[in-house]
Amino acid sequence: MKKVIIQGSSRSDGNTNMVSKELQKLLNCDLIDLNKKEIGHYDYEYKNQDDDFPALIERIANNYDILIFTSPVYWYTMSGRMKVFFDRISDTIRINKDTGRKLRGKHMAAISCGYGSDAIEGFFLPFQKSSDYLGINYIGDLHTWVQSDELDKEVKSRIEKFAKKIQEVKITENK
Repeated sequence: MKKVIIQGSSRSDGNTNMVSKELQKLLNCDLIDLNKKEIGHYDYEYKNQDDDFPALIERIANNYDILIFTSPVYWYTMSGRMKVFFDRISDTIRINKDTGRKLRGKHMAAISCGYGSDAIEGFFLPFQKSSDYLGINYIGDLHTWVQSDELDKEVKSRIEKFAKKIQEVKITENK
């Protein structure tokens, strides 16, 4: 049961990375930083197939059972990097269908990172709906925050509980 954190922030070493690293430590899993990938916007003519996305989504589909997306809250929603990644998943429905089929039956979770303890209403809806559409089991979500450049006790406790929830997921073979 391999897990991966897919971080979609414009800062590789920012607040979202602090949360991602804390979770990575607890789950002993891989971390993919979308900021270090060249991923073009969705293109109806698929002219961007030579960027990093096709190999990345193939790697994810072939190697991981649990996908944990971490994103800062930018203008009340996921980051642009994360949105581009999700838009490009359309490639797996249209042209890379074998890869798309491998996503079915996997598990997904999402974590937001902001500056305050209040979660943004509707923030996780795109993750939930995308998961449903792709046949991925949605595990749940968590809102976190960073203040004074550190995770406080409450946030660390929430991350620990979330990690335990993820560890309890039972994996079955993709159909």
